[in-house]
Amino acid sequence: MITCKSKKIASSVADLVFPPVCPLCGNVYHNESSLFCSDCMAHFSFISSPFCHICGRPFMSTEGTSHICSSCILSPPPYSHARALGHYDGALLDAIHFFKYRGDMRTGEKLGAYIAAWAYDTQDYTGYDYVIPVPLHRKRLRERGFNQSVILAKQVAKKLSLQLDIGTLVKKIDSRPQVGLGRKHRKRNIKGVFAVVSDKKIDGKRLLLVDDVFTTGSTVGECSRLLIRHGAEEVAVLTLART
Repeated sequence: MITCKSKKIASSVADLVFPPVCPLCGNVYHNESSLFCSDCMAHFSFISSPFCHICGRPFMSTEGTSHICSSCILSPPPYSHARALGHYDGALLDAIHFFKYRGDMRTGEKLGAYIAAWAYDTQDYTGYDYVIPVPLHRKRLRERGFNQSVILAKQVAKKLSLQLDIGTLVKKIDSRPQVGLGRKHRKRNIKGVFAVVSDKKIDGKRLLLVDDVFTTGSTVGECSRLLIRHGAEEVAVLTLART
C-alpha cells in the first residue's frame, strides 16, 4: 500500500520532472496549492467590502462599510444572500471561459474549491443541508457534455462537507441563452423553465445554490423562488463571478 508520505514524495518528483504549467498563460510555476501562476492570480479581481449584504453587488465607492443596496430594499430577492468570488473580467473571466467552453475539468474543479474557500465576510456555510447546482436542460447538457455548475457544486460540497443534490431541481424547458438579453427580457426568458421533482427532500432545509456567473440575478432568483415555494427554509447563492 502506498503511504501518504510516499504519495507526497512521488508528487514532488513529478513536479520536478513535469512542473505545473499555468493553463491561462502557459508559464511554469512551483506553487502546488494553486492551479494558476502568481502573475495570473494577481489579475483575479476578487470582490471585497463594501458590497450589498443581500445581493452581494459591490459598490462603486471603496469607502464605507457593506450595507443593503436600494434595489434590495425596494424589491428583496427570494434568496437570503448572494456572494461571488470575483468580478467577471480579467484573469477570472479567462479561467471561466477556459473551463466552460474548452471543457477543462481540472480548472473547473479548482475554481469550485476557490468558491468554497473564500471568506465572504465571515459567512459560515457549514450549517447548510444541501448544495444544489443550477441545472441545464438535457438538450444543452448533451451538446456541452457537462454542466459547469455541477462541477463547481461538487467541489463546494466536498470542501464544506455538505451533501450534493443534483436531482431535485431540473430545467424542464430549453430556454434561449441569457447572453445579450436585458434585465426584463432575462426575467421573462427564465420564467417557469425550472421545476422541483420532489419537495420532500428540501422541505425545511437550508440550501446553497451554485452557478458560474451572476449577471442580473434572474436565473438564481427564479431557482431560489421555486425552491422556497416548495418548502426550503432558506436559499443562499454562491457564484464564481458577477458582472
